[in-house]
Order: sequence, then C-alpha cells, then structure tokens
Amino acid sequence: MKQFFLALFIFSATICSAQSADTIIVHKDPRLDVLAEKQIAINKVTSKMGSNGLFRGYRLQILNTRSRDDAFKTKAMLLENFPDEKVYVLYQSPYFKVRMGNFITRDEAEDFKKQLTLYYSQPVYVIDDLIEYIPKADDFQ
Repeated sequence: MKQFFLALFIFSATICSAQSADTIIVHKDPRLDVLAEKQIAINKVTSKMGSNGLFRGYRLQILNTRSRDDAFKTKAMLLENFPDEKVYVLYQSPYFKVRMGNFITRDEAEDFKKQLTLYYSQPVYVIDDLIEYIPKADDFQ
C-alpha cells in the first residue's frame, strides 16, 4: 500500500510540474544579433560567387568572328578608346569572341553599352558571364 501511495505521489508531482512549465525564458547575448547580421551580408555576397572564385555578372559581347586577326584588331581598338576597361578574347571553336568589362549589374552594362556605341557601330550584346570582382568592405554590411 505504501508503494501505491508513493507511486501516486510521484505521478501527480510530475503532472503538476509539467503543467507549470509553460514558458521558457532564454537569455541571449546581444552580440549574437550582430554576428547573425554579418553572416547574412556575407551569404548575400558569396551567393553571387561561382565555384571557381569568380562572381556572376555581365559583360558586353562586342564581336563573334572566325577571324583571329579581326578579333585582335577589335581588342586593340577597344583598349585605345577605353583603357580602364578589360577586354577579353575567347576562343570557342571555331569562333573568336571579344568581350569587354566586368559589370555587377545589368544596368551598369547597359549604361556602358550606350557609351560604346559612339565608337563601335556593330551590334553589342549584354551577356551573363563570370567576372573578375573584388568585393568591397561595404558589400559585407
């Protein structure tokens, strides 16, 4: 009989304690919020990064030709008129492609395309490409 009352007492004590534990209070260090915000900013920047360390961005495709000489003449002309921009000559058999710039947004590429039309009369296309880009400290905030 003593064992029965002991078991009944333990059972009722656990039910009462379970009912009174409705709320949980968590004491969090405020530095965790700062750390979480920094991690969110880092994730935004790295989500634009490709597997080889280059970023997803835009370039202008200036020329697509089978002539190697035409490709390098176009590159020389572009470097004369725009010495601050990088010009790339790619070979994808059987074509040589001349591409220009490292633009993060499509709007930047479109703006530069308008400037380029003053020097180059052929059609120019904005294309998605992996670009060389070094993130600034502001990008992580």
